[in-house]
Parts: sequence; structure tokens; C-alpha cells
Amino acid sequence: MHMADALLSPAIATTMCAVSATAIGYSIAKIKKDDFSEKKIPLMAVAGAFVFAAQMINFTIPGTGSSGHIGGGILLAALLGSYPALLAISSVLMIQCLFFADGGLLALGCNIFNLGVIPCLIVYPLLFKPLLKIKFNTSYISIASIVAAIVSLQLGAFGVVLQTQASGITELPFKTFTLLMQSIHLAIGVVEGIITAGVLRFVYKMEPQILENANTKILIGKMVPFRNKMIVLVAITIAIGGGLSIFASSYPDGLEWAIKKTANTSPHTINEHESKEPLLETASRIVNITAFMPDYDYKSTRRQSSSTGTSVAGIIGSCMTFILAGGTAFIISIIKKKRRSIPVLSKQNNNY
Repeated sequence: MHMADALLSPAIATTMCAVSATAIGYSIAKIKKDDFSEKKIPLMAVAGAFVFAAQMINFTIPGTGSSGHIGGGILLAALLGSYPALLAISSVLMIQCLFFADGGLLALGCNIFNLGVIPCLIVYPLLFKPLLKIKFNTSYISIASIVAAIVSLQLGAFGVVLQTQASGITELPFKTFTLLMQSIHLAIGVVEGIITAGVLRFVYKMEPQILENANTKILIGKMVPFRNKMIVLVAITIAIGGGLSIFASSYPDGLEWAIKKTANTSPHTINEHESKEPLLETASRIVNITAFMPDYDYKSTRRQSSSTGTSVAGIIGSCMTFILAGGTAFIISIIKKKRRSIPVLSKQNNNY
């Protein structure tokens, strides 16, 4: 569901960039010192890398000729909490855009809003957490995961429709486009919910305090052995990004499929609009420079996919996300600690 720049007008694209930037700033402001404990920082790095790797695996939607991949917003929120999760998924989307040309640069604001803000700041606190308050066990984790994933993708898919229609660049009938987007992302949402439930149940059985920390703010105990669990998650991430990603479905994703069905044309026809807007042309030129593995393959083999390109891209992208997400958490943690110590020092100085 990564939008391309060609679907958006500069006005809508820049507005959504401002909205998403505001949401990210708000999340940073709301993060407390304890949200990034010494055990939470590596978890954010590993969780972000895992979602990057998992998003590379497009699964086929039977009988449709379409495919889908997980959004990962609910998964990250359940592991990290709302605000850290938005930063993690934003890291994933920025790396996908800039270095792998997956999603447009001007469309980054829309993609962060649809795949990040909606699941992390809206669906997770209003739906996922209340469901777990009924009973915190594996059964309710599964129910909450499936329901929240479906609702998140439905809202995100409708967001794509509204943003595309408001831009007025494409001539896609609103009713048809909406029907196709909602129906295909309903199917994708069910699969994502099942995957999310499976991952969260695995993590809960491996270390219950990870989910308890995100959902109830109970700090992860200092005596909890964490290193081996992180190593397991890192190994799984590498296996997915470097191994399973080569088995990803070749069918178009839900958004491309809906556009083709609605407009009865290829999405590449729509991309012709990029050259008509200087801002879109500039954004495209920037991505052409920064994307060293466009479409998750070597630049030299873009016309014919290589056998190792996807695996290499999966591993490199996961490592980059690990560094960006973990580095972001580390920097915010340091800033929060310094700000918290300033009033204490000032109060001590006033006593002399």
C-alpha cells in the first residue's frame, strides 16, 4: 500500500508530509525516559528491522491475481507502545523510499500516515489495548491482533482513496476504486492479523514482559535475560529478509491491483504525470540518486531480476533500519535524560 508520487498533487503531498511530521514530533514529545530503557532501545532496533524484512514478503491473495504484505504498525505498537512504534515504522518507510525506491518521496507523508499514524496512534490505543484489558492472554492477543490489523488496513486503504481523489491527478471512479481497495485490503488485513497474532504469541511465550511493558507500562525487569532473546529475533529477521523474501509473490500489491482494475490500465501509465510537475520531477530525481537498489535489486539488473538481489536488499535494508530505529531511540533517550536532569541541577543550585 505504498503510494507513488504520481498519485498525488503537490498540495496534498506536502500537506500530508506536514501532518505526518507533526505526528512524529508529537510522538517524540510524548515519549518518556522510561520508554527507552536499556532493554527497549535494542528491541526497537530489532523490531523495526523485522518489519522491514517482513514487508518484503508479498503473499498471494488466492483468486484475485493480487498480493499483499503486512503493514507492521500494530505489531510494532504491541511490542513498543504507540509513540516508539510510529518512529520505528517511519524509519522503515523512509529507508524503503530513499534507498529502495519503494513509495514516492513526496508520498512519504501519506505512507507514514496510512501505515503508521493510523495503526500506531489511533487503532492501537482505541482498539487493541482495550481488547487486551478484558483479558491479557494468548487468546485475546490473537483476537486483538486480527481485529486491529483489519481495521488499520481498512482505514489506511480508505486514506489512500481520499488522498488520491483529493489530488485530482488520476481519473479513478470513486465508488469503484473504494470498493476494490477496501475489499482487497480486507483480505490482506486478515492475513496480516494472523501473522501479527503469531508473532506476538511467540514473543509473549518467549518473554511476557515485552508485551506487558508496551501495554501496561510495567518496566522490563533488569534481571530479565534479554540478550539471547534479541539474538533469536535478529536471527529470524535475517532469515526472513535474506531467505524467505526470495519467495515473495510476483503479483501486484493491493493498491496496484485496485488501480489496474479501476482504470483498466497499468500504474506505469499514471507515472507519466510525474514529468508535468517540477516538484514531482525533483523528488523523482532525488530518489534516483539515493536508491542504490531500486525495487530491491541491483541497479545493473533492473531489466532482469537477479537471483541474489532480493536477499541482499533484504539484509542490507534490515541492517539500515536496525541502525536508524535504534539510533533514533538512543538519541531521544539521551535528550530525555538530560532534560530531566536540568531541573534537578537548578534546584540544587538554588539551595546554595
